[in-house]
Amino acid sequence: MTETQRITLLDARAVRRALGRMAREIVERNHGIENLVLLGIRRRGVELAQEIRAAIEAEEGVQLPWGALDITLYRDDLMEVGPRPVVGESNLPMEGVEDRTVVVVDDVLFTGRTARAAMNELMDWGRPSRILLCVLVDRGGRELPIQPDIVGRVLSVLPHQQVEVLVPEEDGRLAVELVTRAEEDD
Repeated sequence: MTETQRITLLDARAVRRALGRMAREIVERNHGIENLVLLGIRRRGVELAQEIRAAIEAEEGVQLPWGALDITLYRDDLMEVGPRPVVGESNLPMEGVEDRTVVVVDDVLFTGRTARAAMNELMDWGRPSRILLCVLVDRGGRELPIQPDIVGRVLSVLPHQQVEVLVPEEDGRLAVELVTRAEEDD
């Protein structure tokens, strides 16, 4: 029998604070909002990108181009996903990504494979002048030499633990949880 333990690491208030800080850091790194585009990685990265976008727009008083990337067909483990993977839609802003600073937003950075897939897809849409990787949680454990530019929280996580970001659209609430699954003897 498997026992699961869940510990809330960040509640909704703490997640919103982190996202607000990340929004300010994006604007600072870009020296303003000129030529800036936000792209969330489906699924939870999209909702986080929308929160960051709202914070930037409230502070700067302008609308920011944004969109969503579905990396399903760019995964290096596509054959392991199954014969009929569920492919969502990538939506890029009308302005495109060519010669723009593109901020790719994801929930958790672990092995780096999702970020690599997102960059591969992004290059099929054009050549940005710069790509910034923005993640709510960096849990370590990289398999590829990919590091985030903007991070909400860095965590040290054991191999048998998972970090789950919960967002209202998918999960009914906003939080970050540490999930530990332990095997029990019968």
